[in-house]
Amino acid sequence: MTDMFSPQERSRIMSRIRSRGNAATELRFIRILRKNKLAGWRRNVLLVGKPDFVFPNARLAVFIDGDFWHGNPEGFRLPKSNLAYWRKKIASNRKRDKTVNRRLRAEGWRVLRFWQSRLANENCVVRRLCRLLDLAPRGAETKP
Repeated sequence: MTDMFSPQERSRIMSRIRSRGNAATELRFIRILRKNKLAGWRRNVLLVGKPDFVFPNARLAVFIDGDFWHGNPEGFRLPKSNLAYWRKKIASNRKRDKTVNRRLRAEGWRVLRFWQSRLANENCVVRRLCRLLDLAPRGAETKP
């Protein structure tokens, strides 16, 4: 289907659309944290790359990466139109993610990234978090 607007008009229309962020994904992650009584996290901490969640005491920065915007290799498909733009956009997002990871690690932070779609596997998310927070997974038996 061809676009009914000229490229200039389409650009003007698109420039007026504002991001709503990934609020639903972050709220889902918060529900996981609260349900499993994982405390000590903060949001909106001013760090390189603006992590979605930070566990300051553990020096752990957590990012929830959107499957589309960060190019999740499992099931990611580029749009059929404007292919060059989208390839460049996703590649630059991935490159920025790697740069942010390196910079945070150089500053003594550990970095954990979850794909948005992986939040569906709550047990896996909790296990990974607990491992990096040096906690026993909730519901796990303690050794005598």
